[in-house]
Amino acid sequence: MTQPKRAPQTPLWMGGEPPVDPPKSAADKLRLGLRGLAIGLLLSGGLVVLLLLRLIERPIHGAARPWTPSLTRVVCRLTIAIIGIRYKVRGTPMHHIGAVVANHSSWLDIFALNACQRVYFVSKEEVARWPFVGWLAQATGTVFIRRDPRQAKAQQAVFEARIRAGHHLLFFPEGTSTDGLQVLPFKTTLFQAFYTHGLDRVMQIQPVSVIYHAPKGEDPRYYGWWRDMAFATHLAKVLAAPRQGEIEVVFHDPLNVADYPSRKELAAACEVAVRAGVDQALSR
Repeated sequence: MTQPKRAPQTPLWMGGEPPVDPPKSAADKLRLGLRGLAIGLLLSGGLVVLLLLRLIERPIHGAARPWTPSLTRVVCRLTIAIIGIRYKVRGTPMHHIGAVVANHSSWLDIFALNACQRVYFVSKEEVARWPFVGWLAQATGTVFIRRDPRQAKAQQAVFEARIRAGHHLLFFPEGTSTDGLQVLPFKTTLFQAFYTHGLDRVMQIQPVSVIYHAPKGEDPRYYGWWRDMAFATHLAKVLAAPRQGEIEVVFHDPLNVADYPSRKELAAACEVAVRAGVDQALSR
């Protein structure tokens, strides 16, 4: 088959950060407090319910998770609604055995991508040690990886087991978050896991584009979270905003892994699809 042309390789983007002003007015601080409290209660309550439900689900279904992902979807959708961001989904999440790859712009990606499908994120090992966030990630079935070549085979075995169990693992192949206005070249390393023990003959990869539209009058990079931005400051800015923008999630046609002879061709095809979705949405 004819392979899609990969976008030109460019140096790693490290764009400057826009200034993040902390909430100043009484109204901003009130919005921050109310939204923060509501989200905190929602996530804490959801975590408790999920853990209790998992106590029943795990003995009955083992590695499969037929119940708890639905709770995760509801909690993430409600979180987006509390923040006040408009949310739009185009395309359909696949049901075939496989994995999902998406561009990475913000901590909001976790909510945006969980709110419309059943997925399990692949994250760096450090996240597991973050207070509260790490607990949420572990409870929702996140796969943690260590950036150590010596761990590659062990991690591939974990990926394969989870995928064969019917879990749709979600990867961010860029390896870092951006300002939301571009897609970085996809790293190919993790794609190798899809070529082990005949997995490539039975699975698909679905590329997904996540696009952020800033509130009217704000910097187009408003929701992007990258470089040295402090999480708490960026979170406060978003929660305190009097006007919100929109998140758009675009599901592209799944790709058969068997149609691509190596991880490089597969990564390139996924990158082209994701990049096209972002560019098309931002050009409207």
